[in-house]
Amino acid sequence: MTAAIDAARPFVPRTGGTLLINLHSHLEGRVRPETAAQVARELGLPDADRDWAQALQLERPADLTEYLVKVVSSFPLFSRLEYLERIAREAVEDAAADGEDYLELRFGPASHVSGGDLDAVIAAVCRGVADGAAATRMPAGVVVAALRSDPTEANEAVARAAARAAGRGVVGFDLAGDEKRFPELERYVDAFAIAGSAGLGLTCHAAEAAPGRAAVEAVELLGATRIGHGARIAREPGLMDWFVERGIAIEVCPTSNLYTGAVDSLIDHPAARFARAGVRVVLGDDNPRQTGSLLSREAVVLREDLGFDDELMRRMAEDSVAAAFVDESTRRLWRDRLASPGGPDAVPARHVVADGGENGPARADG
Repeated sequence: MTAAIDAARPFVPRTGGTLLINLHSHLEGRVRPETAAQVARELGLPDADRDWAQALQLERPADLTEYLVKVVSSFPLFSRLEYLERIAREAVEDAAADGEDYLELRFGPASHVSGGDLDAVIAAVCRGVADGAAATRMPAGVVVAALRSDPTEANEAVARAAARAAGRGVVGFDLAGDEKRFPELERYVDAFAIAGSAGLGLTCHAAEAAPGRAAVEAVELLGATRIGHGARIAREPGLMDWFVERGIAIEVCPTSNLYTGAVDSLIDHPAARFARAGVRVVLGDDNPRQTGSLLSREAVVLREDLGFDDELMRRMAEDSVAAAFVDESTRRLWRDRLASPGGPDAVPARHVVADGGENGPARADG
């Protein structure tokens, strides 16, 4: 049920009268194997000549801890600013080649400082994303992630660095990491307050490995307006209604949730139950290098495995437009495209500028 990533294939516009907006994707899960091989050789890594496509991709579904171990195996490749910039640019290029209309690229800068500083690391990724957006004419933004395993002081430093980069490529703030080992959320409250005060959008990985109530805590304690994964929300009776009432969006990543053990099979994924209950559903591909499934394939999973029809796909596009961490001019453009009689592809996207706008991404400009 996964598809190999082919970054070199030509762009083919989608059809079907919807937008393909990627609201949950990790920089660390988008490294091209050929880039990994070149970087590894330049760094003199002992295993530089390994098969990087195989090394980066998961062999089978397991659990969140094993999944993250595979993702972390790529971290040595981010040890220099020029590599961060390159991998970020290529991630945007690959998303555009996949036919996507927008990419929010999230990453944990504290994992990639390597003697440098957080501001420089974030700036390098923002430069790469802006260059990729300018080259592909696809808007993109950066979501900075605090890490559950890091000390409170370190996460607050990350939040301050993210706040300083608001309006210069950074559009949001997240909490990522091993939810099974670090379930408590109270110690991240101040970090989210710092990010929120800078106008950044707030999202949080929750209820992926922990019970559904963890997502409620992310909203109530951290102010999150979107929940990353949230697969276990559907296991608690009545809990979906809580999210409907508050308009909280769930960033679903079906194939990834299969690999982390959040669901037992793709047909068990709750995305369709969320959508039919009125929960705002938005789509992401999480770590596509590990799962082998880019966003276009995740959209196929929604249709073929989970029974999303045209109405649900269009509603998801509308919810994605509303939930994305973008400036209002980009949001208006997308709404115009959705409202066009010929569908989104009948209205051409505007050129992309790389300044980030007011807390916005490298964005479409009229």
